[in-house]
Amino acid sequence: MTKTDSLLRHVVLFKFKQGTTTEQIDKVEAAFSALPSKIEQIQGYEWGTNNSPEGLDKGFTHAFFLTFKSEEDRAIYLPHPDHKAFGAVLSPHLEDVLVIDYWTK
Repeated sequence: MTKTDSLLRHVVLFKFKQGTTTEQIDKVEAAFSALPSKIEQIQGYEWGTNNSPEGLDKGFTHAFFLTFKSEEDRAIYLPHPDHKAFGAVLSPHLEDVLVIDYWTK
């Protein structure tokens, strides 16, 4: 499904296992950030680390925000070999993940 007046957002939050080193997290950040140059269906990408003073993050420290033009593009991204390879870099360090997708309004 494609909506001409909105964009499909894919929001991913990571909580890393206790003891994950800064170097290991840097590798995860670099691997995720390389995906837009490898997967053409990603139309927009940004990320950052939590700095909320509210204390409601439940241990999630990293937010990644991807944009797709259609659900079909997202369907290509999810099983894409480069996305799967990223998962192999991430999974040894991941305690929890939260993913929410939505069409912008």
